[in-house]
Formats: sequence, structure tokens, C-alpha cells
Amino acid sequence: MRIRFKPWARPELEASKFYIDNPEEYKGKWIELFNNSNPIHLELGCGKGGFISNIAVYNPYINYIAIDLVDAMLGLAKRKIEEEYKLADREIDNIYITRYDIERINNIFSKEDKIERIYINFCNPWPRGKHRKKRLTHTRQLEKYKEFLGNGAQVFFKTDDDGLFNDSIKYFEDSGFKIEKKTYDLENEIDFWENIETEHEKMFKEQGIHIKALIASI
Repeated sequence: MRIRFKPWARPELEASKFYIDNPEEYKGKWIELFNNSNPIHLELGCGKGGFISNIAVYNPYINYIAIDLVDAMLGLAKRKIEEEYKLADREIDNIYITRYDIERINNIFSKEDKIERIYINFCNPWPRGKHRKKRLTHTRQLEKYKEFLGNGAQVFFKTDDDGLFNDSIKYFEDSGFKIEKKTYDLENEIDFWENIETEHEKMFKEQGIHIKALIASI
């Protein structure tokens, strides 16, 4: 998603207690940063923070890390997190956001971090053949995730794009992941998961586009 430059974003992020500007320094040490032994879940490409702010505020015994590459996005995510925690009358104590290139994700996580779940919501489908290796669900990326995910860890994936979804099923299978669940119509799937709608999801549903989703484990 393209977004206009926001001059306030970088100063606000640098002043935030839950923004990490140097994530490479925490590789293998994220548990120490959270200062508890709760499970750690990770969102790749958090955008404006609609998903991560809602799931984190209502799950105080799970720690969350959200990553994006754009300061403007992270600035909006920061404000959204603050808004949701204020509404819930909760201290922001189980979430960190960070700016990083997900293609280099192995530089910031290791097996010692014990990441139990990854969320990938409406990532760029990169439909052109030469760009498909940039997909967050591409085999090349999944192999990187496997380097720090433990046995039984899960990837939750949602998209509006049929081509990306069908290709991703093969990517997961080729990388040794087990597809636990999949659906081509998440809205009408009973008990698939406790779904939290993103801005993209609401927009696509209003357009009559079915949301595709899967859960894969390693």
C-alpha cells in the first residue's frame, strides 16, 4: 500500500517506548525484552496497525511483534495501538513494533526467540513472474521463517488474491509445512479461527471479493 510521507512519524516512533529501532540487537533476546515467558506472535507487514492493535490488546498473555518497512505506516500503527489500549484502559506492555526489511528477517530472530505464530495479512501479491520471489509466502521466504520457528509453530495467512493464495498453498507444501486448514470464503467459514478484520478485508468484502485464508504448521 502506498502512503504519503508523514513528517511526524519518525520523531513519534523514536520517542515511543514500544518501538524498536535496532531489532538486530535483539536476535535471540526478545524473551528478555518482554521480560516474561509468554508466547511470542509476529505480524509481517502490519500496515496501519488495525489487526495487531486489536489482537494484542485482548490477549495480554501473548507477546506481539509487528514489522513494517515504512515509517508512515508504523507511525499510524503506533497511534492505533495507543488508541486501542487507551479504550481498553490497559498499559501497552505486550507489543513492540519495528521497522525492518522482511527479506532479511533472519537477522533479527533465531530459534531462541521461540516465535510460535506468524500472521501475514493481505501482503503484496507481486503477480508478475519475475517479482514473485518477493512474496512473503514464497518458498524462499518460508525457508527463512523455518530457521527461527520451532516445531508446531503456525503461519496464519489471509489474502483477497486467488493467484497468490493458490501459489502459496504449493509454496507451503514444497517447504514442508502442513496445511491444517484452508478456505476460499473466510466470511462464511464456521469456526475457522477467531478472525479480526483488517481495513483491506472490509474493503474487499464490500466489493464482493471472497477472502482466502489458511493455517500452516511446521
